[in-house]
Amino acid sequence: MHLIITDAWLAKSRAIYLSGTKLVVAIFVGALVLMLVAAGLYHWVFLKGAREGWPVVGALVKLVVKDEFEQRDRFLRENLDAMAKRLGEMQAKMMQLEALGERVSGLAGVNPNDIKTLPGRGGVLVTGRSLTMDELQATLADLDKLTDQRVDLMTVMESRLFDQKIKKMMVPTQQPVSGGVLGSSFGWRLDPLNGRSALHTGLDFPSEPGTPILAAAGGIVVTQEYHPAYGNMVEVDHGNDLVTRYAHASRVWVKKGDLIKRGQKIAEVGTTGRSTGPHLHFEVLVQGVFQDPQKFLTAGQKLPPAPMVAAVAQPAVQPAQAPRPK
Repeated sequence: MHLIITDAWLAKSRAIYLSGTKLVVAIFVGALVLMLVAAGLYHWVFLKGAREGWPVVGALVKLVVKDEFEQRDRFLRENLDAMAKRLGEMQAKMMQLEALGERVSGLAGVNPNDIKTLPGRGGVLVTGRSLTMDELQATLADLDKLTDQRVDLMTVMESRLFDQKIKKMMVPTQQPVSGGVLGSSFGWRLDPLNGRSALHTGLDFPSEPGTPILAAAGGIVVTQEYHPAYGNMVEVDHGNDLVTRYAHASRVWVKKGDLIKRGQKIAEVGTTGRSTGPHLHFEVLVQGVFQDPQKFLTAGQKLPPAPMVAAVAQPAVQPAQAPRPK
């Protein structure tokens, strides 16, 4: 490439020859010079105009800065919305965990207010740097995972405790007559009607006629009928081959198939059947074998789970069950 430079004052001309490599280098140098000049003009015109408030330049700078601020605000709003959503999810899980904790503490016999008390904290303040967005997201993710694990654990604990409580509620430890005085205990005695030695298969609670008879435990009424010996009789099945029997009632308030709970009124004291006076005859049978009801009534909350009752409560004497009506 040939370039001819002519000087009008000196009436001279000069020829410059540029090869391909020199031409490329010249173009690159020219572009670099233009960039530097543009950067200098930007620095001098726009920045100085923005600082001094030039009319046109100031308006242009405000438009550029406004667009940058809008983009930054939009980015912050999107991040804040995402963080607010995560925070809402965490709050919901914490409320669920708190409700589970209250139910579990109630089943375990612990006061929920004692759990809510914050422990004492303190120490020397050692400041550190602020968390980045990625570190904050990772911390929330770990807390979310830990909360899920705690919820699962509390759910399993609640299920186990509830199952144990139900089993205890199905054990006949409730007094069948409120404030009743024991008249005749379980075991061999002289029969009050014929004077002969006979096995008394339950407990007698002498009471005034009409005194409420309460269910010793929750269960299902399996028998409600009149028996020649027991009179008006109610039998409640508590599961695990455990049955309670209430005899000599004057009036019965439940029927076969009813689901009853502990302490519910099921009948009233009377003197029907083979009886010498108003009282409740209370029996406990495990796998059809008579047990001493006093062991259950005095055990209370210390009684083991229901499946172990039959093994623990077997008496040395196992008489035949009383005849049932046809």
